[in-house]
Amino acid sequence: MRSADERPRAQGGDGPAARPLTSAGAGGFVERHGLWDERQHVAAGHVRRVIDELGLERVRFSFADQHGVLRGKTLTREAVPGALRSGVTAPSSLLLKDTSGRTVFPVFSGGTGGVTGGGVGGERGGGMLTGGRFAGAGDIVLVPDMTTFRVLPWADRTGWILCDLYHPDGTPAAFCSRGLLRDRLAALADTGYDLTVGVELEFHVYRPAGGVPAPVAVGRPGAPGPAPEVEPLTSGAQLLHEEGLDRLDDLVGLLYRGLTGLDLPLRSLELEFGPSQLELTLDARDAAQAADDALLARAAVRQICHRNGYHATFMSRPATAETASSGWHLHQSVRSRATGEAVFDPASGSAPGETLSPVGRHYLAGLLAHAPAATVFTTPTVNGYKRYLPMSLAPDRVVWGIDNKGAMVRVVGAQGGGGARLENRSGEPAANPYLYIASQVVSGMDGMARRLDPGPPTTDPYDVAARALPGSLAQALDALDADPVFADALGRDVVSWLTTIKRAEFARYLAHVSDWEQREYFDFV
Repeated sequence: MRSADERPRAQGGDGPAARPLTSAGAGGFVERHGLWDERQHVAAGHVRRVIDELGLERVRFSFADQHGVLRGKTLTREAVPGALRSGVTAPSSLLLKDTSGRTVFPVFSGGTGGVTGGGVGGERGGGMLTGGRFAGAGDIVLVPDMTTFRVLPWADRTGWILCDLYHPDGTPAAFCSRGLLRDRLAALADTGYDLTVGVELEFHVYRPAGGVPAPVAVGRPGAPGPAPEVEPLTSGAQLLHEEGLDRLDDLVGLLYRGLTGLDLPLRSLELEFGPSQLELTLDARDAAQAADDALLARAAVRQICHRNGYHATFMSRPATAETASSGWHLHQSVRSRATGEAVFDPASGSAPGETLSPVGRHYLAGLLAHAPAATVFTTPTVNGYKRYLPMSLAPDRVVWGIDNKGAMVRVVGAQGGGGARLENRSGEPAANPYLYIASQVVSGMDGMARRLDPGPPTTDPYDVAARALPGSLAQALDALDADPVFADALGRDVVSWLTTIKRAEFARYLAHVSDWEQREYFDFV
């Protein structure tokens, strides 16, 4: 352990950050409930050394809420050992809020809104709300996953750790979306398969209107303040235009350095079709890692842009002139746990034109069969449904096609070259990564279990005779309520929890008098 001069910097010393970080000892919450395996303990030792060697002063302990937004606490260097031993507490009501920050469930009145909060199997079951776990907005415990530790490239001497959520008695929080995905991937593993996921995220980046940052818009839970006024950085309509991207080189460089500095598997940064629209792609990884990657990439883009005078948004269809909608295209392939080989490729000697193996066809059929219900997870915002337009490179029908970018599911790499994969194009970039991917696992597994057939591929993806995707969040919620597969897999209480939050969000949307209504009727009738 290196020596340290702990005198204040004003007195010529290195300050308290120079003090070697030591273990917090044994017997804390994490050890008491057996929440870390050997890999976590080894990673914790590495993290302590990195914090000491780099003189980190702060560490962010973060988790993904139900909306896929990072929340958590920033701890000082001195507080980190205790957090590694016993986790970090936070109000459980953070899991009960809609996108405006409004707590949907009456945690201070003894009511539950019809949600008990049990979940997956015995481990996640058990009346989370009625048992008092959320009453009074009592605490949950953020337990760090030490394998996710990173040093933030854009923040001074700051670390970042993703956390899983537990109740104070050591049981997993059923409404922890990261845990829900892990459960579904374990169920898939029990059938002999693993999922690999590749990510394509579209987003918009703007500059403040007039070049002057807008003042903070103060709102309240249930009524957010006005959105900032912004101006586009590009004129749009020139997909993959090299000179257009070159004009954004300063921004692209900032994003590249930030994303790669986090050790994210960045593959490309691209100019998209719409004004001020970009896309980032991440290399395919194990599904759990890919979900973490997507979560951190979104947070990184927004934080880096904000620090450098830009406004980034993963809202699907911003209300800017001539906008183009942003999507999240999720690439999926399944591999055998026994051999490590991909299982979607047709077997050698298959009939000409065969694009997928039987396993691949069954998985694809599951995605199609449960698509209306799954849109709650793939497209969880009111705004995202305004992307489902014909002839728009976004789907509006539940169909599949071979290398067809108008279809909901595009089969890629299945023309004899190997590496067949399924690209679900229905998702929006604001989706919770864990719930989005979990919905695909649930759907695909049901297709495989029941040996469903997807039917023939389409060459007319916007055929009005084909089954339509839900036209609104409300329609998607109705479809989810009517599809028992998700309640069986995730837990009925989990589905009820999420639909209650989303129905409250949609009710606020319906109650709001929009600018369209004002312009349409105020001076006309």
